[in-house]
Amino acid sequence: MKNLFTYITFLLSLTVFSQNEQLAQNYFDRGEFDKAIVVYEDVLKAQPHNYQAFQKAVACYQQLKQYEKAETLIQSRIDKYKQDNLYVELGYNYQLQKNQTKADKNYQIALDKIKENPNNVYGIAVAFEQKVLVEKAIQAYELGKAGNPNFNFDYQLALLQGQLGNMELMTDKLLDFAFSNQMNLPLVQNQLTRFMTEDTQENFNNYLKKALLSRTQKTQDIFWNQFLSWFYVQQKEYGKAFIQEKAIFKRSPDNFFTIINLAKLAVDEDETTTATEILNFILENTQDLELQMEAHYQLLSMEIGKATAKENPAIKERLDLLLKKYGISPYSLHLQTLSAHFYAFNLKQFDPAKAILDKALELPLNNYQKAEVKDELADILLLNEKFNQAIIYYGQIEEDLKNDEIGHQASLKMAKASYFKGDFDWAQKQFKVLKSSSSQLIANDALELFLLISDNTVEDSTQVALKKFSRADFLMFQNKTSEALSQFKTILEQHKGQSIEDETLLKIGKLYEKQNDYQQAINYYQQILDKHKESIYTDEALFFSAEIYRKQLQDNEKAKALYEKVIFNHQDSIYFVEARLNFRKLRGDTNL
Repeated sequence: MKNLFTYITFLLSLTVFSQNEQLAQNYFDRGEFDKAIVVYEDVLKAQPHNYQAFQKAVACYQQLKQYEKAETLIQSRIDKYKQDNLYVELGYNYQLQKNQTKADKNYQIALDKIKENPNNVYGIAVAFEQKVLVEKAIQAYELGKAGNPNFNFDYQLALLQGQLGNMELMTDKLLDFAFSNQMNLPLVQNQLTRFMTEDTQENFNNYLKKALLSRTQKTQDIFWNQFLSWFYVQQKEYGKAFIQEKAIFKRSPDNFFTIINLAKLAVDEDETTTATEILNFILENTQDLELQMEAHYQLLSMEIGKATAKENPAIKERLDLLLKKYGISPYSLHLQTLSAHFYAFNLKQFDPAKAILDKALELPLNNYQKAEVKDELADILLLNEKFNQAIIYYGQIEEDLKNDEIGHQASLKMAKASYFKGDFDWAQKQFKVLKSSSSQLIANDALELFLLISDNTVEDSTQVALKKFSRADFLMFQNKTSEALSQFKTILEQHKGQSIEDETLLKIGKLYEKQNDYQQAINYYQQILDKHKESIYTDEALFFSAEIYRKQLQDNEKAKALYEKVIFNHQDSIYFVEARLNFRKLRGDTNL
């Protein structure tokens, strides 16, 4: 019983001291150092070994300019615990008093401790870093390496050189560290990415590219080809990345997955020519059936997205032949869903499309594969105006993958289906939840539709214009471009000056883009800029116009001016990063 009582008392004392530390920390965070130090002194009397309380107490004394008390506390801990890193703390205490001579003397004692025992480098170098004594920290790490050549502090030294503004030296050390510690490559690349996206580092990317090219040429190690490929991907220069991947393939032909991932990136960025080149390269160089199917899937997806009615028979024949070649199994699921999509969206043959997907659901599929099939099935049912059935399938995906982005995407589609159907109240509730999604794209779509419904319900409680708009939007989803265009223009005529006008102008612009009538698209985007300067679609109108001038009309000066407006006036836009990159390219920056 006595031992039990002692144990309970010990636990209670720990709880009390923990609460005291929390109280002191609260005072410290609020800048009430005179109150904090009283508590920290009590904690140190009861727990003299408590290093965190010791550090906070020293900081409180220094904030209160009670340097002698800080010195006494530090010196007593040095005498008692022989912690060599505390000479840095002692030196810094003198530095705060403008006594640089004594500060340097204690800093040198700390550095000499590393000479005595290289293992001391860890605590001492970190102490210098914590005090932002960058040059001293560098000196400490260099002494540690000199004392034990097996130590590698390239990463720490690189970041310290970066703090000093020595960007080239930082880059070289990070690259050396990555090469000698290849398991830490993601760590290095994350650090480099921070500087690659900084506005102020205009020469950084240029030097990094030169450093990687130099190492690629000198060593002939595929590590540098892989690194250079990564660099080009960050710059969205997929063609140059592919050159590196081909060089890697010649020496290591077993791994195709990085190439297929590169192809997907090119597809996502609508770099059709580069994507096609990469995918055909895969088909020519692999016997892996799964990779072959993925390459065929990506190639056909691009073709189907831009196919004319005249091209449909040839695409249908290729799809049928591929499914016959690879068979109906979970492995060919992408091709099956693509075939169903083609039958429904391009050929308007809904029954064959549904039959393909119903058959696919009979296969032994995991939840993600089932979601892929049900998502396509729901899209087809929605296309065929079977709103309730579509909502049921979207709901099943949401239920099966609640905490996954695929589930959130299904939630968005379900809300959109209700919006297309005209059930605005229910859709609005869903959009309100989804506008807080962790996915920026989902959140952005949900926010736009939430505001669309809100604005046009406040202005018109009967929602006349909103009903017409949602119908036109649905025609757009159905790929009935001419009908959608006519409906949106009717809205402009009948609801001129109402809040629905800017959304309508944006939709008409996108439809003209789809018809390759780029000048008309620009005219409608310009109306948003002229008539609706405060519109939430201003950034989109600017960015879409810039893209047309750059990609289609080859008028780089006009494109550059529009990108610049996005950069300076719409920093919160989802198009900000891409606008900045394209602006730099057009300006002729060499750091790309």
